[in-house]
Amino acid sequence: MYRYLFITGILCFLLSCGGKEKKTFEYAGGSIRVALDNEPSTFLPRSASDYYSAIVLNQITEGLVGIDPSTLKIIPKIAEKWEISDDGKTYTFDLRSDVYFHPHKLLSGKESRKLKATDVIASFEAGCQMNEQGSSFPLYSYVFEDNVVGAREFFEGNAESIEGIETKGNTITIRLIQEDYNFLYKLANVSASILPAKLIEAKLDTDVIGTGPFIYHEYNTNDVPRLVMLRNNDYYLKDKEGNALPYLDSLVFIFQHMKYEQLDLFESKQTDLIIGLPTSRITSMLEGRMQDFNSKPPVFELANNPLLETHFYFFNMKDPRFKDPRVRQAFNYAFNKESIGREILRNQYYDLGDSTGITPPIGKVLKGYDFNLVKKSGYSYNPEKAKKLLSDAGYPDGKGFGSVNLRYDIDDVHSSIADEFAQQIFMVLGINVNIDGSSFNQLIEDEELGQGDIFRLAWSADYPSPESFLMNFYGKLVPENIEDRSSINKSRYRNEKFDQLYEEARHAHKLSMQMELFSKAEAELMKDPPIIPLWYAGDIQIMYSNVRNFHFNAMNLLDFAQVYKKNWTAKEYQKAYSSQNP
Repeated sequence: MYRYLFITGILCFLLSCGGKEKKTFEYAGGSIRVALDNEPSTFLPRSASDYYSAIVLNQITEGLVGIDPSTLKIIPKIAEKWEISDDGKTYTFDLRSDVYFHPHKLLSGKESRKLKATDVIASFEAGCQMNEQGSSFPLYSYVFEDNVVGAREFFEGNAESIEGIETKGNTITIRLIQEDYNFLYKLANVSASILPAKLIEAKLDTDVIGTGPFIYHEYNTNDVPRLVMLRNNDYYLKDKEGNALPYLDSLVFIFQHMKYEQLDLFESKQTDLIIGLPTSRITSMLEGRMQDFNSKPPVFELANNPLLETHFYFFNMKDPRFKDPRVRQAFNYAFNKESIGREILRNQYYDLGDSTGITPPIGKVLKGYDFNLVKKSGYSYNPEKAKKLLSDAGYPDGKGFGSVNLRYDIDDVHSSIADEFAQQIFMVLGINVNIDGSSFNQLIEDEELGQGDIFRLAWSADYPSPESFLMNFYGKLVPENIEDRSSINKSRYRNEKFDQLYEEARHAHKLSMQMELFSKAEAELMKDPPIIPLWYAGDIQIMYSNVRNFHFNAMNLLDFAQVYKKNWTAKEYQKAYSSQNP
């Protein structure tokens, strides 16, 4: 039924759009459909801090710069070029002159939709004010706080503008307090997307209007929610041959948290790719359909790359019992991750969280990081040591400790791991763990408010640096009133030595020094652990072979601007295969 719905929408949109004709790619058209585990928690970019919101919004909204999905390097977006001063503290961006916001009732006529420097200022200032809950937006915490000159003064209401951001014509200048090696990557974060100033002023910036390759069209929130996006015919980017982007007519996200259902959608060709298989179906899918992978041309293409994504439990540091590091260390030593890797994940992971920390141990991506130093502060399964630590903390055999509440979002894997965790903690430490599952969005809400004792979380890198993981435990991101909402440092963890090393690393002048300092910071973090690392993702990813130009990558960054669909002929595939495997 939905097929006719969005095709009709496409026709109406195409007929209603006039303007100069653009060169069209030979295989342009069609639709890509993708299943995601969860719905976005927000459609307001400056509020976005979860993976699913970022994936959706990155198709619709854009910032000054972006990340190339094939190389993970910074590329121009709204800004066509930039310069960095010799001291690394001043960034000057030249905005494109051909960028237009998507149509909206407040933007009458194409000229009023043209992006201007004032839109950039309005977007940044909106993200550097308090949100409705009285806390900071991720844009301020991720990008501006203690980084951009005058951002803190503006946030605290002591300045009418952000001193370090200036405009002159189509040029934006941003001045930093100190050099930040990762500043461009931070500007590529979805929270730094640019929205129309008129919509911000009218408080209509949740209307999902951006400059990206796809336009928000329809959100069907039935039993299986779907979000339909249509091609932006005014999109400014072109491919190397001058063809208009994006190629696709539409992009559809289907939100289904059950992996079994996702696989059924994929096998029945209702989706075009799948990220992660249900663990009990890995063997039947990979071995049972071997011919579909090995034929030339194949039916399916498979990727199994390590991802910059960590799954972990974190402790609520508001709980007095977790103030003692020996208690947190005991929980770490008491949990045998080998059992979840073997029996629940069925080896669908890159590595387990034994003797490691929050940063995924992927040396080829995070070159120069001292993972061996971090491992010295890590925790392998050691039940006797766990019992002794808990006893030393005043709770022999768990007596007097009471029960703990474990919060997680319900799906087949997370539910099974929560149950296994509860059993092991009771067997080793004598502590009863009440497992409490909910929706993903409810879990995020409860984490930020600290409503629970231990929480499940997965963190995907916003950029290829340990900083993207370690920032979750930076003490200055904890609200002054510990009972207030904490959107980034959800654990409300504070460690002066970690903070000092983290700050030194952020402002290091050389990448090698930054990596050395971040690894020292993480080693300190794990000596006083706010987390229990579970595993590092290495999901099996499969797509139909007629999906061309899509890049699986270590950040699970989904970019569909240059994706198209075309069936292979045997001759064409043989030629392409021979060139890749000479």
